[in-house]
Amino acid sequence: MCTVVLLRRPDSAWPLILAANRDEMAGRPWSPPGRHWPDRENVVAGIDLLAGGTWMGLNDEGVVAGILNRRDSLGPDPDLRSRGEIVLEALDHADAADAAEALSALDGRSYRSFNLVIADNRDAYWLKSLGTDGGGQVDCHEIPPGVSMLTSFDMNDPASPRVAHFLPLFEAADAPDPDTGDWAAWQALLASRDHGADADSRDAMRVSTDFGFGTLSSALVALPAMTRRETKPVWLFAAAPAGDAPFEPVDLGA
Repeated sequence: MCTVVLLRRPDSAWPLILAANRDEMAGRPWSPPGRHWPDRENVVAGIDLLAGGTWMGLNDEGVVAGILNRRDSLGPDPDLRSRGEIVLEALDHADAADAAEALSALDGRSYRSFNLVIADNRDAYWLKSLGTDGGGQVDCHEIPPGVSMLTSFDMNDPASPRVAHFLPLFEAADAPDPDTGDWAAWQALLASRDHGADADSRDAMRVSTDFGFGTLSSALVALPAMTRRETKPVWLFAAAPAGDAPFEPVDLGA
């Protein structure tokens, strides 16, 4: 599973802070965030070289989107579309509300089950599809202010051992400060191999297994308030698990 953590502060100079660890099979080829799609020149995202989509991206209009597998749905299905296409479709929109409304109309039976996060500096949404098990319905929920956490379970679901252990730690941690470049507390949590007493290494933030599945990269994103028109979003990317590779700024220049 992957993990996304969001801090929503509507009245802040940085109303959205997002952290993510991408967990995947190590042999699945990918490239770091860039402008990889000639027909979507406004999109910066990592590219899945197997299916051509992405797990997370940001457009020039300030919309960020990321997709996560739900439980027991790792890997592609040759009879279904790639979930990585959904993120690109979300980033075709200029604001999160329009994107969430449009993607709520998807037929979830065309994809394996997923959780989708779509956010900008005003709104944030979690979209959930159980695929064929849910009759193709895609449910849309607004993400409330404060800290929220999403894995392969529902949003803030204590049934997820990772959420149960780490959500209180993120809530208690010092919030990132993009103006000073202080992301230390969240970076340390993204790199954590710790897990709850009733969980195992697959429930740590940084996942490692003996069958090739694990955390491949980490990301930190901050979106500035509408009043800060000259301030660009911040995207820091580690091209390996947090702790093994430095967080480097992603080039967001057009």
